[in-house]
Amino acid sequence: MSLYCSVGSADTDLSPQQLQDLLKESLAKLGTRSTVLAVPPDQSREHSQAGQLTRYVWEHYGDKLKAVLPAIGTHTPMRPDQLEHMFAGVPQELFKVHNWRTDIETLGELPAEFIREQSEGKLNYTWPAQVNKLISRGGFDLILSIGQVVPHEVIGMANYTKNILIGTGGREGINRSHYLGAVYGMERIMGRAENPVRTVLNHAADRFLRHLPIIYVLTVVGRRASGGLAVRGLFIGDDVECFLKAAELSLKVNFEIVDQQMRKAVVYLDPSEFHSTWIGNKAVYRTRMALADGAELIILAPGVHEFGEDKVIDKLIRKYGYHGTPYTLKAVEENPELANDLGAAAHLIHASSEGRFKITWCPGHLSCEEIVGVGYDYGDLKTMCARYNPQTLRHGFNRVNEEDIFFIANPGLGLWAHRSRL
Repeated sequence: MSLYCSVGSADTDLSPQQLQDLLKESLAKLGTRSTVLAVPPDQSREHSQAGQLTRYVWEHYGDKLKAVLPAIGTHTPMRPDQLEHMFAGVPQELFKVHNWRTDIETLGELPAEFIREQSEGKLNYTWPAQVNKLISRGGFDLILSIGQVVPHEVIGMANYTKNILIGTGGREGINRSHYLGAVYGMERIMGRAENPVRTVLNHAADRFLRHLPIIYVLTVVGRRASGGLAVRGLFIGDDVECFLKAAELSLKVNFEIVDQQMRKAVVYLDPSEFHSTWIGNKAVYRTRMALADGAELIILAPGVHEFGEDKVIDKLIRKYGYHGTPYTLKAVEENPELANDLGAAAHLIHASSEGRFKITWCPGHLSCEEIVGVGYDYGDLKTMCARYNPQTLRHGFNRVNEEDIFFIANPGLGLWAHRSRL
């Protein structure tokens, strides 16, 4: 068990050169490696700095870096232009595509009794530890799992074992872990490093991944007061200590407690990152604990053109919609197609307001009929951007047209809550 790098604080602002130097120093401690695999996230986590860290890995190892496997989970595979944008300079022939339905191997199972215990008696199924075959059978002597620790709706705090077991995981592992988080309760999980879903993944990693040479490279990224992003921490190691240190800092950097509940929140989704409600509903997850009863959440989404990034999931979202927990649980009981895709069911629960507040989606490439059809309110993007200009609003509370609105430029960078909901 080793911690190779532990640098950061709420005020730290690591430059690209410092980030590269710290990574190189840590990699040097690992000794000589000849077959290296990098596992970064995709463009929906661009702010993680994983793109430039992967480039630094390639510059350090050269032709010993044999492959890069973006941990896309259920997301759409990255296009060549997205790869070039995020991983500028890294040869595109190194990149492999993860197919969560076909490219996986099950390394073992956690028993149903364990899942029943973690779900407080609500679920009764086993949990398979599934990974991409490139990880389990690739013969690499170093696997670098790269990413950002930040509050997360399914697992409390993103990354660490999630990047491997979910990001390069298989259909059943992803579906069953997401459903566990949904039935346990998102608001009991978000921002917590220890919770049932994390316990399941970490226990599975301890049992089934120990033989693999996985090193975790974890960043903590926040906003500068003057605007822009700051890398607040870098943590590199091979066990949970690395993750817990990053999670502790992330809570200081990414968790914002607001003094007054939001009556109206406006969230902007960068079109280079957000193409679907599947990912874009971070706007719902990350703000829900700060929104007052009867509040309105307005989501400005110029790049969104689909619901699910996976065609099967897209179809399920369109059919069943975002209508809350009781409706979705009943639909799972009555419809085998939804019961067979519990990750989609979990998402439908996560992204509903449960009738507590209004969600107005303003997508660039979905119609009013499509948005209303899944249970949301629709707003015209051009009209809403003219009223709430994302280029001029500042982060936090703004006074616009005689009303107070809370503006968030990127929901992926944080978690917002009012003390009454903690």
